[in-house]
Amino acid sequence: MIQNKNESISELNWLNLPNINLTVKSLFTSYLLTIGLGAILASAQILMTHGMADGELGLSVDDIVYSYHGDPTNSKIETKLNGSMKDKASDADRLEIIKWVRDGASEEQWNEKIRDIVYTNCISCHSTIPGLPDFTQFEEVKRVAKADHDGASATSLTRISHIHIFAISFIFFFNGMIFSLSIGIKQWFKVLIVSAPFFFLCIDVFSWWLTKIDAGYAWLTIISGFGYSACSAVTWFVSLYQMWVLPRKDKNYKINSWES
Repeated sequence: MIQNKNESISELNWLNLPNINLTVKSLFTSYLLTIGLGAILASAQILMTHGMADGELGLSVDDIVYSYHGDPTNSKIETKLNGSMKDKASDADRLEIIKWVRDGASEEQWNEKIRDIVYTNCISCHSTIPGLPDFTQFEEVKRVAKADHDGASATSLTRISHIHIFAISFIFFFNGMIFSLSIGIKQWFKVLIVSAPFFFLCIDVFSWWLTKIDAGYAWLTIISGFGYSACSAVTWFVSLYQMWVLPRKDKNYKINSWES
């Protein structure tokens, strides 16, 4: 039925998640399920990269410090081989490379033995992927064999910061837009739950830069990540529940969820 021009916005009592038609529900549900899968894969990726920076499974403050501030007691190679790159080489090969690094990473040992190990295990990525050190060049290997006093570079932080903000903001926007059609929830809570993820996202990105300067800010990364994940989970579950469970309760929800 086409809305009459004189019909006020307050009379749109079908404008809520339980009452939207099947086509729109299917669109919203497909989106929510897809980003839900993406969130699971993103969590797995974080556990396998940052979550292994200290050599132990699970995201910790040390993982954040090593990833962004650096680990002055170990080289980048040793940190990676004990962490996110642990499964990329056999234990024997990993120990040979780590021993070589701790012995000073001499070019003589590189030419005699270590180069063959690195070529076998590493250069499929470390010679083809932009941004990764080129391990076909001894100078590049020597550079990352030194103690990691710097952590993430300003160039890499700038790149991942703008990608992170732009991409995840779109996810939060559409997730929040769908949730805004929910019913039976106080408006102040709606405002809070759809706005907070953007706030936590900005804190998350700024915390990387702050942690690079001072390791003490690593807690901010964990807190902000948990914050926007929790908010997104609430809006995700509530939206799916109201679209598919509430209509089965045989109630007539005559509510315009966008009306103040």
